[in-house]
Amino acid sequence: MIDINSIPADKPVLIAGATASGKSALALEIASKQGGVIVNADALQVFDGWRILTARPTDADLARADHRLYGHVGFDQGYSVGKWLRQVGKILQDRPDRPIIVGGTGLYFRALTEGLAEIPPTPPELRAQSEQRLTDQGLAALLDELDAVTLARIDCKNPVRVQRAWEVLQTTGRSLAAWQDATPPPVLPLDCCTALLINAERDWLNARINKRFDLMLKAGALEEARQMEPRWQPGYLSSKAIGATELIGHIRGEISLAQARTAACIASHQYAKRQRTWFRARMKGWKPLNPA
Repeated sequence: MIDINSIPADKPVLIAGATASGKSALALEIASKQGGVIVNADALQVFDGWRILTARPTDADLARADHRLYGHVGFDQGYSVGKWLRQVGKILQDRPDRPIIVGGTGLYFRALTEGLAEIPPTPPELRAQSEQRLTDQGLAALLDELDAVTLARIDCKNPVRVQRAWEVLQTTGRSLAAWQDATPPPVLPLDCCTALLINAERDWLNARINKRFDLMLKAGALEEARQMEPRWQPGYLSSKAIGATELIGHIRGEISLAQARTAACIASHQYAKRQRTWFRARMKGWKPLNPA
């Protein structure tokens, strides 16, 4: 994939890629050979409760290198790119180790390298209203109220991004695009980093996704879901972990395990497609890598 020795040991490393593309393994290899602290940039791996299903580092991984921002948020808590960015900023200030920031959440990397507008939080009652509208009327109802500039910038097929843009407008009276245009300087500019983007071909990646889900089942993902089922709430951010809804459905007798596996793999394929599309459009300044 890449000669580790060609990576400057004194510069932060950013590693982005679609789910199951091998980015975490690359981060661990770099940390093992050159040193550094691995920092999570995956919006689902921040939560506890779904360790296996979100592919958080294993105990063996944690023993090989220092890891930060994995599983540190309660499964029933909220989280945001702003919170993540502040926590990463503190790590950069407090730790002398070279950071190796790895994940599949493109918005995190964009905020890190391009800056993030300090948008006021959404009131709980407005969040409930937007979730209800999304459930009852679908994406179109929210999209119809957004301005053209914002629509051009967000992934209009991603409910989380559409809901966020609608909530910003309702909360502040300003569009998401207007807030973005007032963005402060970035915490970590791209030209100060070694920025690596793993380009995984679709068929290769989909086969990896299928195999990984089977390995997750063997590692105890179903038992993990049984432990989470009594506390399951589909509205939790952590519940967006791919496979969670499907395994909970199986545990509750709604679908077979084979059906749950198939649905989870399809959902993961679709998620990977959205990731690849986002990366191609917004991360053209990153060094592309072919997966091993």
